[in-house]
Amino acid sequence: MTTNSFDHVDDQRTIRLAEHMAFSRSFQPLFNEGMTLVDETAVYLDGDGRSDCKALSRAAATLYAAESMRLTTRLMQVASWLLLQRAANQGDMTRAQVEIEKVKVRLEGVGSGRDTPLFHELPEIFRSLVERALKLERRIAMLDREIYGAYPASDETVNPVGEQLNLLRTAFQA
Repeated sequence: MTTNSFDHVDDQRTIRLAEHMAFSRSFQPLFNEGMTLVDETAVYLDGDGRSDCKALSRAAATLYAAESMRLTTRLMQVASWLLLQRAANQGDMTRAQVEIEKVKVRLEGVGSGRDTPLFHELPEIFRSLVERALKLERRIAMLDREIYGAYPASDETVNPVGEQLNLLRTAFQA
């Protein structure tokens, strides 16, 4: 069996499209999309979302509160990742600095209430924001894995019920 001693050289010449996109001008449309979604969500939640929530049943309003917290958390994580990438893209941070800082960013770590029976009772605009944020988060998480590799395994076991209870406590200041 022979081995190719040039394998490491081939790895250095391989063009990674995700990395190329994240560190080039083609990153700007993704950045704009993410920041626009953050703005749209903030405007909705601070405006029409408040009145839309008042028209919901008590159970649906509880889901709305929990889901809006997940939505804002998700978008803050996405925005953080996008801002780090933009800083690297513009030369304000090195890739190594980004890798150190992005450990604080949690992509795909927030659950969703989309599978609950009450989700369809939530306002259509709100459901659309949730869906768009989930899709954007998945795209960014995929780019992140392609650029930086897989996430390190966490020693903590996630308790989804505990996570939901914490979200509800926060929502209702209990």
